[in-house]
Amino acid sequence: MAFSIDELTRKAKDVANRAADRTKDAAELVKINVAIAGEQKEIDKNYRAIGEWFVSEYEGEIPDAVREAVEAVNASKAKIAELEGSKPVKEEPAAGEPEEEPAAGKKCPICGAESDSKFCPQCGAPMGE
Repeated sequence: MAFSIDELTRKAKDVANRAADRTKDAAELVKINVAIAGEQKEIDKNYRAIGEWFVSEYEGEIPDAVREAVEAVNASKAKIAELEGSKPVKEEPAAGEPEEEPAAGKKCPICGAESDSKFCPQCGAPMGE
């Protein structure tokens, strides 16, 4: 069984084409997942806005169906306020001392995480320019 150069070249091209197709498929999958994550974030933002409007509009008249959820949100807000109050106070630098520089990372357009890499470490989205 002898292999000719043409046959070997054809097989190498087939392998390379399959690898290229798989790479394109993987890139397309990442692109779709990033788009889905962006749309999910938009849905969450809109649901939050609806909920905040509802609670402020019907304050004192919350229906029983959502009363528990509203009470849980209010309890969480109180806990956040308590935790914020317990944070240590950051001291201002003394005169002549250099101030700390802010992080140089870019903000992810999808999830908001900061990083100086090309892709977000949280959701995998391209970090852009």
